[in-house]
Amino acid sequence: MPYEFEEILETIRMTEIEHFDIRTVTLGISLRDCHDRNLEVAKQKIYDKILKYGKNHVKLAKEVESQFGISIANKRISVTPVSIPFDSLKQDEFIEIAKILDKAAEEIGVDYLAGYSALVQKGMTNGELELIRSIPEALSQTKRVCSSVNVASTKAGINMDAVLMMSEVIKSTAEKTKNNDSIGCAKLVVFANAVEDNPFVAGAFHGVSEPEVVLNVGISGPGVVLDAVKEAGKVDLHQLSEVIKKTIFKITRAGELIGRKTAEKLGVQFGIVDISLAPTPAEGDSIADILKAMGVEDVGAPGTTAALAMLNDSVKKAGLMASSSVGGLSGAFIPVSEDLGMIRAVQAGNLSLEKLEAMTAVCSVGLDMVAIPGDTSSSTIAGIIADECAIGVINDKTTAVRIIPAFGKKVGDFVDYGGLLGKAPVMSVRKLRCDNFVGRGGRIPAPSRSLTN
Repeated sequence: MPYEFEEILETIRMTEIEHFDIRTVTLGISLRDCHDRNLEVAKQKIYDKILKYGKNHVKLAKEVESQFGISIANKRISVTPVSIPFDSLKQDEFIEIAKILDKAAEEIGVDYLAGYSALVQKGMTNGELELIRSIPEALSQTKRVCSSVNVASTKAGINMDAVLMMSEVIKSTAEKTKNNDSIGCAKLVVFANAVEDNPFVAGAFHGVSEPEVVLNVGISGPGVVLDAVKEAGKVDLHQLSEVIKKTIFKITRAGELIGRKTAEKLGVQFGIVDISLAPTPAEGDSIADILKAMGVEDVGAPGTTAALAMLNDSVKKAGLMASSSVGGLSGAFIPVSEDLGMIRAVQAGNLSLEKLEAMTAVCSVGLDMVAIPGDTSSSTIAGIIADECAIGVINDKTTAVRIIPAFGKKVGDFVDYGGLLGKAPVMSVRKLRCDNFVGRGGRIPAPSRSLTN
């Protein structure tokens, strides 16, 4: 479908007035051919391959920015889940891999490199166990490396041994990065039904069915949608859905254009456009503000989940109309620290952890960038992860937990990272315990809906 002149003019207006940008162009690189029995040789292979394909990533993306006048907020790299090609390594050796990934990311000039990951929804190999144990140290010794672990899927059920282990990893990561508000936890995601082509960090990785190298693009645009909802006025919900869909259609078209042009310049295959509405801490760039413009007094009010469901569905429908390459997560993100409206709702006492969990049943991802008291037990964190995994497994959707038990912080305090990660008020967590449940271990079996063959 050709890009019409009117579409370009509309995109320029969205860019200049409504905070529209491309959130990320993420270059996925396979590391499956980088294994070597000699660790130093393997590290050199990793570094050389990432530099080979990624050395011009930032420069060429900036050229596309200049050509089309649309900002690309972040240029990033994702790699094969590290536990797969390096399954024979030990904990201290995985940390060395993390350091070389960090060095490569710094050399290229990207803000984050993701893929220090493992897929353990049904069980763990020895290498995956070693990688998971290495995560706290790896994240404390690197700046740009992001980690994720998939502990559940609709086909496999929930690996509760992995859930409990990850809760302890999160606690340890918080302690090891305590001097910077436990920032390591902001770079660590626990997934159910993780996707292979997600361009957004911290959960991105280059899936095993992906090509050698691929360029995926993640769009943004909450400000554009917010203005469209406000301009729509007092229309009914069906009409409002149409307004949102038309707006998202334009955003998706622009996003795919930028992605394809960047891939063309890099000389690599274009993958997908992820149409997720990703907020920032900037004024007017908030999912929470969209929900309020739709008619709820504040996030957390009765009707919030229904409004979010409608928004998320409208985003997906419009993306599918606009492009045949929609992938990733695609929907609406509801991180707390990265959304000014969400921050305000928590501060006002209108948004609880329980309401936020309910909202994750109808949106993309899950409990994201949520700060909780540093003395929260690992078993309670495991229960929170298990609940979120259950939503994903039963509903056959991606859910995740990026939670920060902020070391030394209590309810009412803040963690503050600045930039895109923003700041988050520490939320209260129920004191009721779940030790005897999560401590049973084993695997919660896959649901009946997994039998689709």
